[in-house]
Amino acid sequence: MFYDKELSWLSFNERVLQEAADKTVPIIERIRFLGIYSANLDEFFRVRVANIRRQALLEGAQEDAQDHWRALHKKITTKVSSLTQKFEDISTQCFKQLQQQNINIILKPNAEIPFESLITKQQLSWLAQHFNNRILRHITPIIIHSKTQLASCINDDGIYFLVALLQENTKQYALVEIPHIDTERFIQLPNETQNSMQDVALLDDVVHLFIETLFEGVFDYQSVEAFSFKLIRDSEYNLTDDLDESLLDQMSKGLKQRLKADIVRLVYDQDMPKYMVTYLSKSFKAKELDNLVPGIRYRNFRDFVQFPNLASPHLENLKIDALDAQVFLANASIFAAISQQDILLYYPYYKFSHFTEFIRQASYDPIVKQIKINIYRVAKHSRIINALIDAVKNGKKVTVVVELRARFDEQANIEWAKVMKDAGINVEFGIETLKIHSKLCLITRLEQEKIVRYAHIGTGNFHESNARTYTDFSLFTKHKEICQEVDNVFSFISHSYKRFRFNHLIVSPLTSRRRLYQLIDNEVQLVQDNKKAQITLKLNNLVDNGLINKLYSASNAGVEVKLLIRGMCSLIPGQKELSENITVTSIVDLFLEHPRVMIFHNQNQPLVFISSGDWMERNVDHRVEVACPIYDDVLKARIIDIINLQLADNTKARIINDKQDNQYVQKGNNVAVRSQLAIYDYLQAVETPELDNQDTL
Repeated sequence: MFYDKELSWLSFNERVLQEAADKTVPIIERIRFLGIYSANLDEFFRVRVANIRRQALLEGAQEDAQDHWRALHKKITTKVSSLTQKFEDISTQCFKQLQQQNINIILKPNAEIPFESLITKQQLSWLAQHFNNRILRHITPIIIHSKTQLASCINDDGIYFLVALLQENTKQYALVEIPHIDTERFIQLPNETQNSMQDVALLDDVVHLFIETLFEGVFDYQSVEAFSFKLIRDSEYNLTDDLDESLLDQMSKGLKQRLKADIVRLVYDQDMPKYMVTYLSKSFKAKELDNLVPGIRYRNFRDFVQFPNLASPHLENLKIDALDAQVFLANASIFAAISQQDILLYYPYYKFSHFTEFIRQASYDPIVKQIKINIYRVAKHSRIINALIDAVKNGKKVTVVVELRARFDEQANIEWAKVMKDAGINVEFGIETLKIHSKLCLITRLEQEKIVRYAHIGTGNFHESNARTYTDFSLFTKHKEICQEVDNVFSFISHSYKRFRFNHLIVSPLTSRRRLYQLIDNEVQLVQDNKKAQITLKLNNLVDNGLINKLYSASNAGVEVKLLIRGMCSLIPGQKELSENITVTSIVDLFLEHPRVMIFHNQNQPLVFISSGDWMERNVDHRVEVACPIYDDVLKARIIDIINLQLADNTKARIINDKQDNQYVQKGNNVAVRSQLAIYDYLQAVETPELDNQDTL
């Protein structure tokens, strides 16, 4: 028995929408959650709905098809429609509350009301100057003729106005893209009155207000109509089998295919006249399974993720001060600290700069001989890559495994690969059939004529920006066998025909399924021997049928299974004679819960692992992922304490049940526990025990 993973994903995004609806959340953060919800939904259509659409089209061509995919597509459409209505209601409430805090986002309620009637004459005059001085130079209309391939003019990241220049019985169509580079999406208008209200116009409305100025003196017309729309394409692309063509070249060509990929969703202003909707439908050759749907006027709501706080600090979350790991500060170098003990960081509670310092010191340390690292996603201005380039200048041998197929980061990774190659770094692209998703870094030093390795194994990407909003574990270790096995993973990536024995690390696709089954079976055996048995997992997604069936079997045997699942969960808990001993909760709060943790009771000698991979078929069987055991008893206890705080959350935790209706965990008579804040207090006490666990948030 499994819950459909795509519908489960929509339940996850509904939890994000719950945060936007939660009146205890500061209003600016609620607005930003609306943006996160919107960005998530765009990606859902590009990736998941696109795949379902392809399967449904294939299914429709088969005579004896069971109509599974088409039925699923219909369920998704129905659910998205319901969530869209919730989104509109919640956004209306949020904008009203924002206005009560003296921030007025000027929104046109419908096409009949002119935007200029919503602002003062002075503001209109100021906007005209602002448009001419700051915005106009970024806009070039595309004039549509009979030979224009409209689809090739559109990109997924853009919001467009379809413009009709009307004259008697003729129409001249044009496309106008709302600029998104070097322009502000939210334009703060001057206030001539004594009140403290901050009026904010959206760039969409400003472009629409002055759109006629783009065509005056160039075209003859009697009137102009312009309405926004947004196109979402299938994000999949095909790579050639040309052996003479490098993966880098194949990926570059593959990304260009996205400009011609099939349409998955076309959303347009609900006030758009029928003749325009018909024109768009014909121009894009919209098929039966395309989502051609009317929506709210403001298409790219995802930009609200960056909505500025124009008023009081209390309108957004207080920023926490990331902690220093005292063991690093107490030693002369990163390597001296790791030589003392294994070190575990938990971002964003700890400073990510500890890792960048790890690379920076290695780049000029005279006894460092080699640096190896996996890169899946990195920041736009990556200090890590700059340090690796400096390492080459200092005579170090640097190998970087770049995953070119990191979805939506492909172009950035291609550019970084070129930069690093030009700098003399040995850039590898891994295994053609497997994505490299592990989070490994290995530094080799020559200490007293002996080779000594230092490893980093983590659950998150080496991305400075994400480390401020994603929770992730990072382990720094000098453990000889683990470091050797990390080196073996790099060797496997370079030479996939080689086979290695892994006694410590769990490595996909080589050992993960077998080892995970063994760890579950071990707990089953314990309960059969009348001993306590328990499995606790923290994952982003749990959708692998084989592993779910193993957990069902463990539950039936009497093993207590506690799951923390942020996103998709196909396992259905609490079902009689199937999953009665399984509970699942999900936390959505300040930070994006991203680490993967596995805890097996093991007769009160817990086996604790951190991992880069979720329990999905792709992560277990079709990617390079690494799970690492935590051997240090102090660090092991720390992870267990953190997980227990999350299991105790009764403020931001939702229950995952057979309906996935996102009911909150009830406080009852218990003390309120908001785990993300409690974890910060806990770690602050670890690092500064003299504060006696004071609440500093």
